[in-house]
Amino acid sequence: MTRKERREYFKERNRKSGGYLLRKKIWNFIFRFCRAVLIFGLCFLILQPLLNKISLCFMTKDDLFDRTVISIPRHFSTQAIRLGWKLMYHFKPFWYSIWIGVLVGVIQVISSTLVGYGFARFKFPLKNFWFACVILMIIVPPQTLLTPMYLMFSDFDIFGIIRSVHGGKGINLLGSFWAYLAVCAGCAGYKSGLYIYMMRQHFRNEPKELEEAAWVDGCGKFRTFWNILLPGARPMMVSCFLFAFVWWWTDGIYSKIFFARGMGWYTVANCLPGVVERLNHEYKQIFNIVSSSGGNFVPPAYGNQILSAATMITLVPLIIIYLLAQKSFVESISQSGIKG
Repeated sequence: MTRKERREYFKERNRKSGGYLLRKKIWNFIFRFCRAVLIFGLCFLILQPLLNKISLCFMTKDDLFDRTVISIPRHFSTQAIRLGWKLMYHFKPFWYSIWIGVLVGVIQVISSTLVGYGFARFKFPLKNFWFACVILMIIVPPQTLLTPMYLMFSDFDIFGIIRSVHGGKGINLLGSFWAYLAVCAGCAGYKSGLYIYMMRQHFRNEPKELEEAAWVDGCGKFRTFWNILLPGARPMMVSCFLFAFVWWWTDGIYSKIFFARGMGWYTVANCLPGVVERLNHEYKQIFNIVSSSGGNFVPPAYGNQILSAATMITLVPLIIIYLLAQKSFVESISQSGIKG
């Protein structure tokens, strides 16, 4: 059927329907147009600040103070990125953050998977109460727990055992990563309540017939969990690991308590706030400018540029991890959507 024949066919049908088909086509066009405008507006609100930060990282000093330069640099330069990398203490905070983040993520995934499976499949006393505590961990802000955690780990003791063998004093676990690893292993780490909830919902959606068939074949509870249910939970475990790693990477709350700077435990989240401060000390040597007051001075726009460059550098490992694990991440989302 040619285009002219389709047009005539549509006119004939529209005439017989009293103009209903034409009105419906117009309203469908208006709906699609409004939807496209809203989606474009939301994407612009999300991407526009990020694009501005990226553009700011490649501007020269002249472009930075030129009012005619808004989003696209006139002179391309990587000086801000090199300086931001230098002020971030080079590779040290990235190395510490990566391997501690991987370790923390693995521990949180293991503990959350075991606890989530227990909530989904077993009955035990006060089950609803303990699950309400898990929900409370999601609701309560982590800042509320800072003071109790600081007091507990500054004088750590287990049922008086450590005090009895340590001269009546507890052990100060602050300034080391062992305290935070113990917190994560006990399902009390950052966002652990959310991971437990995610794993519980996943195991609850798994058919019980799989476990019953495994029990008939002679498998015990642990072997059924290890060989039957755990392989199907890998996409959700990957999602929990990604969330754990990303939140650890950007965490500036727990890392300030458990990691002491005097020991050299610089993390990415702890290095970012001090970029502008460290820039103040190097500003004279970089541009050979001597302040009349004898102090250091950094223009706010230039400090914002260096901080933006350092922030963009910290996003590179996160982007790489998401690109490597996107298949499992998308699979876990699609599975939860289908089963939900």
